[in-house]
Amino acid sequence: MSKHHKQEHDNHTLCQVCNQCKDCSGCRCTGLQDTQGSPLRKMMIVVSKAGIDSVYAGLIMANGARSEGIEVDMFFTFFGLDVITKKRMEHLKIALAGNPGMHMPEIVGVFPGMENLATHMMMKRMDELDIPHVGEFLDIIKAAGGTIFACKLAMEMFNLSEQDLYEDIDGVLTVGQFYERYNPGTQIIFI
Repeated sequence: MSKHHKQEHDNHTLCQVCNQCKDCSGCRCTGLQDTQGSPLRKMMIVVSKAGIDSVYAGLIMANGARSEGIEVDMFFTFFGLDVITKKRMEHLKIALAGNPGMHMPEIVGVFPGMENLATHMMMKRMDELDIPHVGEFLDIIKAAGGTIFACKLAMEMFNLSEQDLYEDIDGVLTVGQFYERYNPGTQIIFI
């Protein structure tokens, strides 16, 4: 909040969560109620990457939320659109370059075939753990009541149409339309 705004609204109450003025409608959260442990009601998960590690983090969190009865909206934007693009959704790869979690020298990631080998090993291990593939995971989230949206701007950037996407998406939204789905008790996670 700016100093000018603070002086103008000295008698107004600031939200302890977002630090916006509760009396001027700047605050859209429930303020003190959230800091005192009100239950999480909704997760809005934004997936912007196509690396397997990032994608599965989003899918697992969404599925876990639905298992706990928490409402879930997933929003796929930029390279995250690969997750819901029919031709790409089952061909995602693990990113080696710049990924310290791989615990190998950076130079190894530039050798031909290393990305495919790492992806194969990761998928094999996930199969052993009975973790569903991307398409099946999306089906599970949908069947559990989760909603899936594509980013309109990213689709235009990559020349994609709705026919290119996973068939059960709930729509194509602008970022503003996605944020309008926010309710008190919601957490937004960007992956």
